[in-house]
Amino acid sequence: MSSGIFNVPKATNEPVLNYVPGSTEKKLLKAALAEARSKEIDVPMYIGGKEFRTNKKVAMRPPHDHQLILGYYHAGDESHVEAAIEAALNAREMWVNLPWEHRAAIFLKAAELISGPYRGKINAATMLGQSKSVYQAEIDAACELSDFLRFNVEYMREIFAQQVSSSKGVWNRIEQRPLEGFVFALTPFNFTAIAGNLPSSAAMMGNVVVWKPSNTAIYSANVIMEIFREAGLPDGVINLIYVSGPVAGDVIFNHKDFAGIHFTGSTAVFQDVWKTIGSNIYKYKSYPRIVGETGGKDFMLAHESADAKVLVANLVRASFEYQGQKCSACSRAYIPASIWADVKAQLVAEVNGIKMGPTEDFSNFFNAVIDEKSFDKIAAYIEDAKKSSEVEIIAGGTYDKSKGYFVRPTVLVTTNPMYVTMCEEIFGPVLTIYIYDEKKFEETLELINSTGTYALTGAVISQDRYAIDLAAKKLVNAAGNFYINDKCTGAVVGQQPFGGARGSGTNDKAGSMINLLRWVSPRTIKETFDPAKDYRYPFMTEE
Repeated sequence: MSSGIFNVPKATNEPVLNYVPGSTEKKLLKAALAEARSKEIDVPMYIGGKEFRTNKKVAMRPPHDHQLILGYYHAGDESHVEAAIEAALNAREMWVNLPWEHRAAIFLKAAELISGPYRGKINAATMLGQSKSVYQAEIDAACELSDFLRFNVEYMREIFAQQVSSSKGVWNRIEQRPLEGFVFALTPFNFTAIAGNLPSSAAMMGNVVVWKPSNTAIYSANVIMEIFREAGLPDGVINLIYVSGPVAGDVIFNHKDFAGIHFTGSTAVFQDVWKTIGSNIYKYKSYPRIVGETGGKDFMLAHESADAKVLVANLVRASFEYQGQKCSACSRAYIPASIWADVKAQLVAEVNGIKMGPTEDFSNFFNAVIDEKSFDKIAAYIEDAKKSSEVEIIAGGTYDKSKGYFVRPTVLVTTNPMYVTMCEEIFGPVLTIYIYDEKKFEETLELINSTGTYALTGAVISQDRYAIDLAAKKLVNAAGNFYINDKCTGAVVGQQPFGGARGSGTNDKAGSMINLLRWVSPRTIKETFDPAKDYRYPFMTEE
């Protein structure tokens, strides 16, 4: 077998295309959208390289046009979870022993497919299945997913290159072993990139994976699997199943070969997963790796020196891009009374001017929330706010699900900094603002830090460097991603590794080497060239 110490192509962030009128990318995407809308597809589960279909077919519908059927997926049961585990374990030996550069080549090829010939298809699937605007789909499905794959290959090479020192006559080295067993990837609806990254990052490091996507993102997950297979991913390395969470958990968390979970979703679900794993810890070969990014109650804080236009523009983007359905979305803001009148006038005008509608109309900034359950939950928060003496609705507050699950971007102002929408994650287009006395900036920092259980993202808008420094220090544990004079969303792979602590997850930073280290178990090897031939030490000799 030939050998070499291989470098990998230097990772760079995929350029975001603009989709301006007349552009090639716009024409290709429009064609991909038209084709997707014109037919109903049949989506099987993929287990051990085989397609599995059942007698339980579930319709996939655009959230913004829920009368249209994009196709059907085949829902599975516990037998499919068991089959996926078996397929993964059967594939493990060959995958583990495949030289790392060949694993790298598969995912580098996948990145090229995503950013090239599949760009229109994966963006169209994300726009239709998850109701993302063209820009939100582009930065997610096309750019961030290909970024994850390219940068993770680079990080993998760096991890393998990290070695220890050796003393005279000794050669010390470290090798990185995949986890002993299989990894469970449980992925969310809101980012196609996350859905692709969670299983692929573990697989890249030599692990085999059982992948369960959100039911509301199966349409795009199917495209990801198509890309992985075309890139040459061997059968059984990643197995894609569509079962309920409790069914999957009951089988997986009781299996002796369960080696880890890569999770993005709600805090409540993750805490329940952690508890279940803890209760079953005696059943496993090894202590499972538990990696999770969960909820957020993300904040933006304005100082009295803030530029009102900067504040408003970034509040609107952070709160209402993708209908507030980002774990990093701003849902609480703290604005000083001294600038509130100016900020309010601009904010109300901007929010009321937001154009809402289907994703296929590229002029829409704002689209539908993911499903009826989410719609009803958000509507309930709005109705409660209408009844509260502590809240004023200054923009939005309406909703309609007759055609799609549309909720107008809504801005609440509360006199109570502990009002429910300042504390609980809504995961929808509802921003709550608390107006504070500008003389109490430091006290407001303490308020932000002590509100709720999350610590994912946060931002400060200020032109006063002393205020920025104070906020950064006082809020050091309040956000795993902290932004200065920017919105609290939009982390870029390789630039702002993403994750939070407290109730927001394990902060294993997707988009960095830190995350990949969680999917390997190092072995230290010491080789001695002139080993001892006598157990006695020199100190044992008498004078």
